[in-house]
Amino acid sequence: MLIKNSKKIVIKLGSSTVVDKNGKFKSDWVDSLIKDLKKYYKKLSIVIVSSGAIALGQSYLKIKQKKIKIDMSQAVAAVGQIHLAEKFQKIFRKNNFETAQILISLSDTEQRRRALNVRRTFENLFKMGVIPVVNENDTTATTEIKYGDNDRLAARVAQIIGADTLILFSDTDGLYDKSKKLISKIDNIDDKVLSLAGKKTNSYGSGGMITKIEAAKICMNAGCNMFIANGKKKNPIKSMINTGLYTRFNPKISTLDARKKWIVSSLSSSGKICIDTGAMVAISNGKSLLAAGVKKVEGTFSKGENVLVIDENNKELARGLSSFSSDEINKIKGKQSSDIEKILGYPSKSEIIHKDDMVDI
Repeated sequence: MLIKNSKKIVIKLGSSTVVDKNGKFKSDWVDSLIKDLKKYYKKLSIVIVSSGAIALGQSYLKIKQKKIKIDMSQAVAAVGQIHLAEKFQKIFRKNNFETAQILISLSDTEQRRRALNVRRTFENLFKMGVIPVVNENDTTATTEIKYGDNDRLAARVAQIIGADTLILFSDTDGLYDKSKKLISKIDNIDDKVLSLAGKKTNSYGSGGMITKIEAAKICMNAGCNMFIANGKKKNPIKSMINTGLYTRFNPKISTLDARKKWIVSSLSSSGKICIDTGAMVAISNGKSLLAAGVKKVEGTFSKGENVLVIDENNKELARGLSSFSSDEINKIKGKQSSDIEKILGYPSKSEIIHKDDMVDI
């Protein structure tokens, strides 16, 4: 199986896989997962992305309601996260693994400099033989600046560290078609696949199948294999290998460098740049986006921020890092590159988005 040939693997554990209905940590199940890792993948660099902090926090604080306000959930997460880390450390150490805790916020992966710092941290932990246990930093993140689910967080981590494989363990064997048949592999995410996602989540989870498919998009663009598999069974990796029950998303053959993989895998967008037909043809042929082809700007953003390039029907065409702020683009849109300095009153780049900073989507 492909997993055996991986050098770096990310394993995402949903809330329902690590916390039971009574709010108790599933120590036996986690122990069985670690024994799988110990037996099969001693030469792997491993990352665990685990949900469950809020669920554990609610249990320790005896908060029974499932839905709580965000400011309260941040406090509950602070309580639960320390217990979650302690539980993992205890079980990993029993199996002769050392662990580290990494809490990641959206801005840690969506800003290039910080994403590179995140990658260096992981690389140094791998060199020391340490397994990082990752979660979103729910104690400080608000609705507007958070992932909101660990599926996409796990995919972004996989992309940043250059992982070969991501496994999302959930409460299902994978993605089913409309006749309730498990889909074994997916090579392309189209409208048909998206229509199968639904909107169902479990009592603790914040994602559901749609966020898993969004995670798959990130992995496929980054050249990383992704699996959705059942996390209810003990020894889950052994189980998925023996039964063959999972959905595998095959990566695209990509010639993108690490920088462009990071750009196209972005989870947020500061704004949109709408372009005309001529500019569409130019960027599809690998050219830079020039001011003359810009029709309008949506949103407010600064120089260097990740933006979407769209056509006049609002279809997404590309992602890129803008060489200008939204205010500057509004002043120079539709103009020739030679006129930019005169309009703005200072020297600048001639491209709205340089071809090296843009990826088709």
